[in-house]
Amino acid sequence: MAEGRIQKALSGFYYVDTGSEVLRCRARGKFRREGISPLVGDRVEVRELGHGEGFVEKILPRKNAFARPAVANIDQMVIIASGAVPKTDPYLIDRVSAIAELKGCQVIVLLNKCDLDTADSLYRVYQASGFPTLRVSAETGEGLEELKPLISDKLSAFTGNSGVGKSSILNALDPDFHLQVGEVSDALGRGRHTTRHVELFRLACGGEIVDSPGFSSFETEELNLELKHRLPETFPEFVPYLPDCRFVGCSHTKEKGCAVLEALRRGEIQKSRHDSYLRLYEELKPLKDWQDQKK
Repeated sequence: MAEGRIQKALSGFYYVDTGSEVLRCRARGKFRREGISPLVGDRVEVRELGHGEGFVEKILPRKNAFARPAVANIDQMVIIASGAVPKTDPYLIDRVSAIAELKGCQVIVLLNKCDLDTADSLYRVYQASGFPTLRVSAETGEGLEELKPLISDKLSAFTGNSGVGKSSILNALDPDFHLQVGEVSDALGRGRHTTRHVELFRLACGGEIVDSPGFSSFETEELNLELKHRLPETFPEFVPYLPDCRFVGCSHTKEKGCAVLEALRRGEIQKSRHDSYLRLYEELKPLKDWQDQKK
């Protein structure tokens, strides 16, 4: 038996790096019967069969796990956005950052294509909200040296709406990636998906990266009861005010004596962030405690 980390999942095979070799593994049937799937980023025990083949026998305890993208043990979520074409809707950032906070992931906001648009509005919002926020350009290299120490010695998942330049940034960080880069459609203002599967890469700067599909993959599996019950605390800038609300169980939507709303009125919480909170609140509201939600 050997221990390793799943680097890639593709066509029913799991590619496990044991430190001495990468084994192409199938998963034991027991995982399917138990409704469990090995994920990229999982630490696993494998049985070696020889000739670079093996079986995943055991999944070791996880720090966290995401349904879409299907990854585990992520230290931080790097959300790539853009003020240029395609322009990122802040709600997409806020929805993913809330899920990341729920899972115990640090969030970094990267504003790519700053050579075309400096995304001043997005920069102000996320810097004021307490997230490490960087302007970068995959085209010119601006900001990439500042990014490297933030991702060094950590496993980061890169995500963002299609066309914002995930693959371009990874290629700029380490040209050995040679990832396919998609063009942005002038008609639609959207990029073509170039990431077909989830894969873990090692960076020359010492970090590890999971490249994953775009925001459209963050579907209802992650919008569950746990997020509903803990939604206010997934907005870090709300947290200092939560104990000061007049009523227990305050929804921070319209109540008198709500400390979050008072902070919003004073400009201490960004309006677009609270707007996203309200939108998520309404999206999660129909979920009932008796429903069997996927975690």
